[in-house]
Amino acid sequence: MSSAPGALSNRQIARAAITVLLGFLASGVLGIIRDVVVTSTFGASAVLDSFAYSQRIPELLFVLVAGGALGSSFIPIFARYLQDKDKTAAWRLASAVMTLALIAASVLALVIALAAPRIVADIITPNAPPELQALTTSLTQIMLLTVPIFSISGLLMGVLNAHQLFTLPALAAAMYNVGQIFGALVLARTLTPLVIQGETNANIYGLAWGTVIGAALHLAVQLPGLRRVSARIRFLPDFKTPGTREVLLMMGPRVLGLAVVQINFLVNVALAYPPRMVAGSASVFTQAWKLMFFVLGVVAQSVGTALFPSLSALAVAGDREGYQDRLASAMRGVLFLALPSAVGLIVLGEPVIRVLFERGMWTFEDSTAAAWALSLLAIGVPGHALLEVLARAFYALEDTRTPVLVGVGAMILNISLSIILVQYIGNPNELARGAFAGLALANSLTTLAEAGVLWLLLRRRIGWARHARVWSTSARVALAAAGMGVATWLVGQGLSDASVWLQVMIGVPLGIVVFFGLALLLRINEAHAVPNMLRHRFKRG
Repeated sequence: MSSAPGALSNRQIARAAITVLLGFLASGVLGIIRDVVVTSTFGASAVLDSFAYSQRIPELLFVLVAGGALGSSFIPIFARYLQDKDKTAAWRLASAVMTLALIAASVLALVIALAAPRIVADIITPNAPPELQALTTSLTQIMLLTVPIFSISGLLMGVLNAHQLFTLPALAAAMYNVGQIFGALVLARTLTPLVIQGETNANIYGLAWGTVIGAALHLAVQLPGLRRVSARIRFLPDFKTPGTREVLLMMGPRVLGLAVVQINFLVNVALAYPPRMVAGSASVFTQAWKLMFFVLGVVAQSVGTALFPSLSALAVAGDREGYQDRLASAMRGVLFLALPSAVGLIVLGEPVIRVLFERGMWTFEDSTAAAWALSLLAIGVPGHALLEVLARAFYALEDTRTPVLVGVGAMILNISLSIILVQYIGNPNELARGAFAGLALANSLTTLAEAGVLWLLLRRRIGWARHARVWSTSARVALAAAGMGVATWLVGQGLSDASVWLQVMIGVPLGIVVFFGLALLLRINEAHAVPNMLRHRFKRG
């Protein structure tokens, strides 16, 4: 099969995805350690709620200025320059985009820091007590320091990925978690304790400063990669640099799309904050969300990250057959992992959460509540996984508009479902079965619908004959995942009086063995391919 220069084969993409996956695993394990430290230090408390709310604005600025928006617009254009062998122009483009992103991020961070008191009081937590609003404001101002750092670090990821270098960018998230672990484990317990609403808490400011340290480590770990690609990056505040205008034009719709995601987060914050729900609701929902995205990082983000540069190169070369082949293979791969992962989170979510977090200030009630949210968030894992691949498929075609338009529709649907479902699912006056589950279910249903629409639109656009094989594989994977779920649930019922450690130690390996056994019986190719790729990767390492 023909291929474009700079594009990897399916096997090479799979190997690159495994490299990224290992980085995500390292990051995920450290993320879980971070969450264990954070939850045991603060519990599902008002101060941890404030920290969750204070992250919204810095995260919004990051994704809009230098995160997914600029990265997904920058990589296809940068890859085109590299493919044309015009490295001087490529590095001028990288220099200009990085410089302009740094300036924009710094200015926006400063302006938002000055306006933070009004933004927090009027938008983020309008119904919170003044004491918690002041705390959220201060935490927001500290963490805005991460925005200029990430403006550079986020684009370095794009530069290295465009050169098919994935290890250092994959490790960057792990280093970010190291900073937060240091903040929660050391700084928060060293600084003077805070007294909030009559309760004495570990100092949440330590976690905020740890986040800033983590951002610096996120950048530092990628710097050695610049030497490997012979980077020639310099300060270049020039809008007229060739390619810059194209990047910004492509970025516009993507900014809107990511703004849509952040609006959904803000709606969730508004709906989960007292007096609409009990204190701690935002904390347990956030913890469930993080666990879901840890799984998503392993099963889908690694594939999407490794796939994107190759799809971009194939699209530039006009190699439609190669583009379709890589895309179909990636979709089968992520669904092969996403469907059993979703079932596993539903069946084993509570014992896993109890094993990981139930210590210190984190209680059994907190675990039950987080598992309640996770079980409904897990329904959307296949949709999230497909979005990681399908959205990048459109970006590789230099089309950021279609995913955004679909995303806007999804946002409207998500907000509408959220407002409706929180009234009928769960109890807003308790934590263990809180109404925040309505937010989780709304997100899952919306994500599945969004992925389905993008799939149909992409098929119409590229005349995708291979989609039938994706459907066939998905149906058999779903059958194997269902069998796994039944077997794991039955064993869990038999171990209901045993310790949660025993439930996890038996349930997780059993689920893996049953799923792969059924997948082999159903002749699912990925059941052979995934273990073989892992085995070859570790032999080489």
